[in-house]
Amino acid sequence: MEALLSEDSRRLAGVLFLALVTVETGGLYMLKIVRGREEVTPFQEKFSRAGHAHAGVLLILALLCQPFVDASGLSGIWEWLARSGVAVAALLMPGGFFFSSMGRGRTEPNGLIALVFTGAAVLAVSLATLGIGLLTS
Repeated sequence: MEALLSEDSRRLAGVLFLALVTVETGGLYMLKIVRGREEVTPFQEKFSRAGHAHAGVLLILALLCQPFVDASGLSGIWEWLARSGVAVAALLMPGGFFFSSMGRGRTEPNGLIALVFTGAAVLAVSLATLGIGLLTS
């Protein structure tokens, strides 16, 4: 019987499923914020929501990409980028939202907001690579 996923996809999918547990526990922090049990500024609440949402959505998207990477015929750096880029973006973008808003009373992002833009670039290149790989396979 042929495997549904390559070994690389299966391993990364396992890591991504475990990472989703961290998003779930981050939801507990969000509950504290929305219930008023954590003192944050409106800016920090918005960035916490954005970071939490991006983490969950990007991890699910990274999972969704795995069988498509297997079907794309990509190899080398292109395969790595298509397979792992969305997962890397799932670390960078939420990290940018969280780390740029840390600190008591913060009302605007610090320089770590650059992680959001870096993650967006990695995400775009990764998805474009996968899309092109699928169209040319």
